[in-house]
Amino acid sequence: MKTLFSTNINNALLNLWLLVLRLSVGATMLSHGLPKLSKFMAGNIQFADPIGLGAGVSLGLAVFAEAICSMLIIVGLGTRFAVIPLIITMMVATFISHAADPFAKKELAVLYILIYITLAVTGPGAFSIDALISKKKKHRSYK
Repeated sequence: MKTLFSTNINNALLNLWLLVLRLSVGATMLSHGLPKLSKFMAGNIQFADPIGLGAGVSLGLAVFAEAICSMLIIVGLGTRFAVIPLIITMMVATFISHAADPFAKKELAVLYILIYITLAVTGPGAFSIDALISKKKKHRSYK
């Protein structure tokens, strides 16, 4: 019972959970990004233009966020930077593209925003390329 109400953080469990979170949210968003990437590569630029940049630019930005940044999150490379385009993309989906829709239509995008903000705050965890890079930098600084 004492453990159930404890506010202590188990770092090993936290790092494992961050790995699971990164893999699952990255793969899930990648399932949205890969079809857009295929569309983009085929030159099929029929896409919404929610912020007035043009359909091609909007599709390119969505592909960058949903495909490229999702892959970066999966491997844990530049994670805190990779979540920024995804947060922006999900905010555009929530507050512009689906602004007039009921909350049920935008709740998934809101959940993505919260997960991406969590990754921005916590970082990718120990099981990531970012952690490997960070360890190498620490070792170099002592020489």
